[in-house]
Amino acid sequence: MSKINVAVIGCGAIAKSAHIPSYLANPDVNIKYFCDIIPERADEQVKAHGGTAVYDYKEILNDPELDAVSVCTPNDMHPIISCDFLRAGKNVLCEKPAARTIDEVHLMQKTAEETGKILNIGVVNRFNNAVNKIKEIIKEGTLGDVYHIYISFRQPRCIPGLGGMFTTKAVAGGGVLIDWGVHYLDLVMYCMNDPEPKTVSAQTYSKLATNMRDYVFESMWAGPPDYNGTYDVEEFVTGFIRTEGPTMTFNGAWAQNIFVPETYIDFIGTKGGIRLKYGADFELFTVTNGKLTTEKPEFDNTANMFNQEINHFIDCIRSGEHIRSHIDKAEITARIMQGIYDSAELGREVSFE
Repeated sequence: MSKINVAVIGCGAIAKSAHIPSYLANPDVNIKYFCDIIPERADEQVKAHGGTAVYDYKEILNDPELDAVSVCTPNDMHPIISCDFLRAGKNVLCEKPAARTIDEVHLMQKTAEETGKILNIGVVNRFNNAVNKIKEIIKEGTLGDVYHIYISFRQPRCIPGLGGMFTTKAVAGGGVLIDWGVHYLDLVMYCMNDPEPKTVSAQTYSKLATNMRDYVFESMWAGPPDYNGTYDVEEFVTGFIRTEGPTMTFNGAWAQNIFVPETYIDFIGTKGGIRLKYGADFELFTVTNGKLTTEKPEFDNTANMFNQEINHFIDCIRSGEHIRSHIDKAEITARIMQGIYDSAELGREVSFE
């Protein structure tokens, strides 16, 4: 069986920490191209791993030997690059979020349908063993009727690269919701078998870094602040979602004046509940023999979720299967996020029906 030739488009943090190592770990993959508009980034990867450096992705669109690409660029380029490669007959794994707006997501979805190629989105928690164990527990009925879910993705002072692409709406599409919230919301939707959303009421806040030079922080991932740049996204979001299944409430913060991280998800059911510590393990709370019990279920949590995501992508390229991270699944989460932003802008509840 011949190897799958892939190109990594964008050689920044997520490519270097996740996509590239995962492709390298898969014996069925050959990374043919490393592409970045900053030449030294692509050159660095070629020096380390071989392959060819390119600085304009359009140069490799029509390479007949290229089977697939990972799109690891800023959000504003996701739909453009993904659709260009789909139309060129390539399969695409696009990092989260799929795009900045639901209209862009629908364009990507339509292009995948028209071309018949695979378009997966990097909602990597769908390949996390702890998350899949929770999904299994819910399916087995251990929690009974899961009627409400609480989502918290709050950190004290973690605005990334203040003034840069993460805090510029024209590039990122939003702030903490589209950056962190997408993972939490999508994880919940996956565990609950992707229930259709009905309504959402939400509010966003941009308060603590409006005057960027007055923003106090201890560290800043995604680069140092650019005080001549832009900060026009939210650092705090809160809201309430109704679905055809459970209701959901959420609070998310890149920055808040409570200096205690709160990153967890509560699944609340009639027979039991689960608290998942994001990126870690979880506890199961229930009643056993008339007593309240707490346990940590045992399962294999050693597998790297990015490796599993890439391996599934390669498998479905060969099979044509639409797996759990396919654009059709990611569209539902994207619709909810659009509803959250619309509700905040309009100052009222919005309906998906």
